[in-house]
Amino acid sequence: MIPYTRKTLPNGLTVVVNRDRASKLAAVNILYRVGARNENPARTGFAHLFEHLMFRGTRAVENFDLPVQMASGDNNAFTNNDYTDFYITLPKDNLETALWLESDRMEGLDITPAKLEAEKKVVIEEFRQRYLNQPYGDQTMLLRALAYKVHPYRWAAIGLATDHIAGATLADVESFYRAHYRPSNAILSISADMEEERMLELAEKWFAPLADHPSATAAIPQEPVQTQARRQEVERDVPASTVTVAYHMCARTKPDFYTADLVSDLLSGGDSGRLYTHLVKERNLLSSVNAYITGDVDPGLFVFTGQLLPGVTPEAAEAAFREEIEALQTTAATAYEIEKVKNKFEANTLFGELNVMNKAMNLGFYEMLGDLSLINREVDRYRAVTDEDIRSFSRRTLRPENSSTLIYNARK
Repeated sequence: MIPYTRKTLPNGLTVVVNRDRASKLAAVNILYRVGARNENPARTGFAHLFEHLMFRGTRAVENFDLPVQMASGDNNAFTNNDYTDFYITLPKDNLETALWLESDRMEGLDITPAKLEAEKKVVIEEFRQRYLNQPYGDQTMLLRALAYKVHPYRWAAIGLATDHIAGATLADVESFYRAHYRPSNAILSISADMEEERMLELAEKWFAPLADHPSATAAIPQEPVQTQARRQEVERDVPASTVTVAYHMCARTKPDFYTADLVSDLLSGGDSGRLYTHLVKERNLLSSVNAYITGDVDPGLFVFTGQLLPGVTPEAAEAAFREEIEALQTTAATAYEIEKVKNKFEANTLFGELNVMNKAMNLGFYEMLGDLSLINREVDRYRAVTDEDIRSFSRRTLRPENSSTLIYNARK
């Protein structure tokens, strides 16, 4: 159980604090409700570009990292399709250093032409190295574009093309900053061994003076229901061919999400998971296999993926995946299987609660989802999943007409 106190400042900033009596560190997390889903399809990659720009200094602080290091702290950030997250850990006595820095860059980011050009080069090089020049690098990008035709999940956080980043102007990025990096679009979460009222006072001291500047946001286009199977084949210079099959599934806050997550662990929970046992060890079809959910806020994907052994055809792997799906749909999972994956989730949750940064991040995440109380109720949600839920979910979701299949062939 994670106790917390929540407050909204007059400028719209949401603040959530937790007292962690076991830690000597303070964790400060600030989540901005902006990710790849909020981008213009002709200007993708901006949320990730801004993750980089936010470390390039403000009008008051030229080097963001230096004050953090001087306070014996550490900091980093990440961007995904739904939000951008910045976090700092440091000794609790230096908590105000983190609050000062985050409040300063929320309002005073110093974006110059030189800084913009430097970060554009960094991001473009990252795009090339991770997605264009690395084996299997473009696999997830191809899968997204195949599965989504309308929703912005059809591109990754890095963006659709390097041209979008290369063409970004100072006016473009300043407009993006004003629209999304503001108090009412952010969630500040803190975990430290400090009175919650004191943490709220410090948050108000540093963030309440910031003016909000509400901006009209474009509606996110919703993906139409898929009614026909999709298939794409590509050829690349990779060591082995892979088969990936994705099915549209529910949004993060829907009851089916917990069933989907449990099913993915049932199939792919390490060496004892069904897929590894049946398709790798017993049938020698694949060298590696995985099933996972994307876990997006809006309706996401349930994905099967496997790397073929020499001599195995993509059709054989697809047929094997279908057999595993049919077993889910028609045959009851054993009580042992279900309990094993439930215990794994509960253990991971409990261990995660020991980490002060995990708590701060999760407070921000669940607040972003719109139900902060879920931070203390998700174990119960997983515990409530039944075998009938598993079969029902599998029948409704893992259907051929709801599938997108990517055959990623090794060039001969």
